[in-house]
Amino acid sequence: MRLEDVIALVEGWYPPHRAEEWDAVGLVCGDPASEVRRILLAVDPVQAVADEAIALGADLVIVHHPLYLRGTTTVAASTSKGKVVHDLIRAGCGLLTAHTNADSPTGGVSESIALALGLQGIRPLDPDPGEPRDKIVVFVPTGDAERVRSALTAAGAGAIGDYDSASFTSSGEGRFRPLPGANPAIGAVGELEVVDEIRIEVVADRGARSAVVAALVAAHPYEEPAYEVIELAALPDQTRGSGRIGQLAAPVSLREFAALAAATFPAMAGGLRVAGDPDRTVSTVALCGGSGDFLLGAARRAGADVYVTSDLRHHPVSESLEDSLLSGGPALVDVAHWAAESLWLPVLRDRLLADDRLRSGASVHVSTINTDPWTFRV
Repeated sequence: MRLEDVIALVEGWYPPHRAEEWDAVGLVCGDPASEVRRILLAVDPVQAVADEAIALGADLVIVHHPLYLRGTTTVAASTSKGKVVHDLIRAGCGLLTAHTNADSPTGGVSESIALALGLQGIRPLDPDPGEPRDKIVVFVPTGDAERVRSALTAAGAGAIGDYDSASFTSSGEGRFRPLPGANPAIGAVGELEVVDEIRIEVVADRGARSAVVAALVAAHPYEEPAYEVIELAALPDQTRGSGRIGQLAAPVSLREFAALAAATFPAMAGGLRVAGDPDRTVSTVALCGGSGDFLLGAARRAGADVYVTSDLRHHPVSESLEDSLLSGGPALVDVAHWAAESLWLPVLRDRLLADDRLRSGASVHVSTINTDPWTFRV
């Protein structure tokens, strides 16, 4: 595959427009036209990972964290980040980042953690709003209905989940009288006309509204077709969102759950930090890959028994435990940032290898380097 093909594949799963505004995702270096035969997956674009990629003979490194998150004015090899860029380019290896755009979708970081913990009934903890949609209603003579339906479908209307060409039809009676200056397809000027008509209803993404309406008007036999555009309420998207929540196969104590988590995540110098009664029962588990204290309230509202995330700070943890004494709330498990997000890499590897083009002509490797910045504990 070419690098541009791999980018299209990855960004099809993790669209760049889904990244946070402050984020920096996409291709950092590399020629989109170059061939890719060996890919390395890692969390951090640090020098050790670049060295590993070069030793492996990789043509591409896909990382979670951006190399230049806050921008830069130089890629000089005299800087640590610039040296990474120079070394990769010199070795003919590209660098691709999927960060916050890979956090929330199906097959993303948070879902990977939930799967690794063995949760069932997994769903987003804080679902993203669904894509805004319209319902388009048009009234058309019975004999012309199929042509109009086809035009609507071709313009992108009638797509629902894994289905297309979806529409609803009902029969009725259309009445109109052409006035002077009209050029009616049916009837005569000054005479009241009654026509057997079909009401066709379809849904469409709001971004396709102009194209759908234009297709409708072009395919309709009437000079002045009657149609309606109705904006639908945006419902939560249950396939993507911040964090995940699900159920354990059987309830356990917090002490037992902490042991399960410790066995699931890679061992870290800092270990796991747990806040809560070791003997409390845990059944519902909420989590968020990366720094997730912004979802503490969502975990409490969702009725989670424990919330797993990284980089928890003193005050949010203290306040959450105090609130729990009054109104209930989750115990907390703090796991090292790298350890949590590293669970996504095998999932990404398997998705890449499921593509026929990669499976037949490229290899995908998960980095063996622990890039957690904490190295020991006293």
